[in-house]
Amino acid sequence: MIPALGTTWPVFVGVTLVLAGGAAHLAGQSAAQHWRSRWLVVLYMCLLGLADRFVIYALFDGALLSLSGYLIDSAVLVAIGSLSYQRTRARYMVRQYPWLYEPRGPLSWRDKQHQVATQRRGT
Repeated sequence: MIPALGTTWPVFVGVTLVLAGGAAHLAGQSAAQHWRSRWLVVLYMCLLGLADRFVIYALFDGALLSLSGYLIDSAVLVAIGSLSYQRTRARYMVRQYPWLYEPRGPLSWRDKQHQVATQRRGT
């Protein structure tokens, strides 16, 4: 058992990254699709971190009250949920407002006026 995680490495990968990470990805997408706040994703991931700790405790005899384990699990889930949220929000902004925005990488968008303004200046 790794003391900082409160469980073993394979259990962390299986439960936190695969099981709870998949749920975090779907929750981030859902929040972005319904135009919810980014902070709601953080709240959901903190609650999902509690559920993740319980599954590790109940099924794999991990430490339930491991503060460092909870913080690491929740940080990983917040990162997954936030990336999923931002990617979905960027796709929706470009798809829903094609006359205003264009993609600028997988996680962001920019105004189309930026492109028109630089063409007028000749740069």
